[in-house]
Amino acid sequence: MAGSEMARELRARDPASHSPLWTADFRLFFTARTTSLLGDAMLPVAITAAVLGAGYGASGVGYALAALVAPFAALIIFGGVLSDRFGARRLMVVSDAARLVFQMALALLFLAGTPRLWQILVLLALVGAGSALFQPGVASVTPRVARDVQKANATLRIAESVTLVLGPSLAGLLLAVSSPAAVVALDALTYAVSGACLFALRAVPMGPGTKRDGAPSFRADLVEGWREFTARTWLWSVIVVFMLWQLAGAGPTTTLGNSTLVTDYGASTFGLVMSSLGAGSVLGGLVAIRLRPRHPLRAGALSMTLWALMPLAVGLGLAAPLVAVCYGISGIGAAFWIVMFHTSVQTHVPQDVLGRVHAYDAAGSLVMKPVGQAAAGPMAGVVGTVPLLFVSATMAVVTCVLLLAIPAVRGLRRVGG
Repeated sequence: MAGSEMARELRARDPASHSPLWTADFRLFFTARTTSLLGDAMLPVAITAAVLGAGYGASGVGYALAALVAPFAALIIFGGVLSDRFGARRLMVVSDAARLVFQMALALLFLAGTPRLWQILVLLALVGAGSALFQPGVASVTPRVARDVQKANATLRIAESVTLVLGPSLAGLLLAVSSPAAVVALDALTYAVSGACLFALRAVPMGPGTKRDGAPSFRADLVEGWREFTARTWLWSVIVVFMLWQLAGAGPTTTLGNSTLVTDYGASTFGLVMSSLGAGSVLGGLVAIRLRPRHPLRAGALSMTLWALMPLAVGLGLAAPLVAVCYGISGIGAAFWIVMFHTSVQTHVPQDVLGRVHAYDAAGSLVMKPVGQAAAGPMAGVVGTVPLLFVSATMAVVTCVLLLAIPAVRGLRRVGG
């Protein structure tokens, strides 16, 4: 009797945790998001093979991948403005349609012969720009198709982790039995599936979710988004801390950790370790489905200390199985933090500005990572790879301490808790 009364009390406190997740609209959104993520994971492998096959070498591959990523980082803030201005769902469908056209055009160029490098770069830049229009809508749509936002984010994070592991493997398998152009074309079809699912959504309006008085200029929308972002101390302070972490933690670990794994342990071990990281991320998502801390950013900050095991394992030169275990544990901590942070943003920021606010936090989170990646090589030549990996491991702990030292971060409460 006491148990049933306690259960009723818990439902009254947080009814969202007992609401069904897999509604028709969430299934459509989950399919759209997972398909799109699978395509995103396959594309770098397909493009690398296609550019090398065209004879442009490693430099051409570098230019191609940069052309794909740079427009995303540069335009995502503008994508956030357009998402709030014209409607997240509409912009996501337009983005999928545009990326389908551009990537199919690229596939046709490869099928027809050897395209010029500038043609490849222009089309990839357009695909990257389309991604910048798509991404802000993910934050806006998620709370509209799922009453339990944390469970939805955790589920989507699990799917993302799985696609990051399966995508490159699937692309490699397809390349073994077909041409790079065919894989690029097949990958383009993932945008068609995503767009069709988003078009079929019913819980999310095609236009803006709320009526807006007057017709504010694009610049006014941009300024309003910045004002809403900076008005939340917990939000902008997290981004500032993570800029430091990307510069001295994640960036060097990606460059030096991956390079060391390939050169010292071999490509097969590298694949095993990356698979373990993906499995850990899946487990972290499962933990985030069940665990609902009253202070999500506080719990997420503590989980980030697990990330230190990743650079520490490589820096210490542990045996390959132990390195894989450490990467898996790191994946748990990182995935749990991501779910806690995204859920906090989506439940504390008003829907009519959510796209812009998410765009600002995404841009801030990403801006220092390529700087850290690029600087890691030259720095390793001066101070050594192992010391830099130890610095990266230390940065995970420093990040946790800095986040917990900010009252607005550690005190932020879960909505509905």
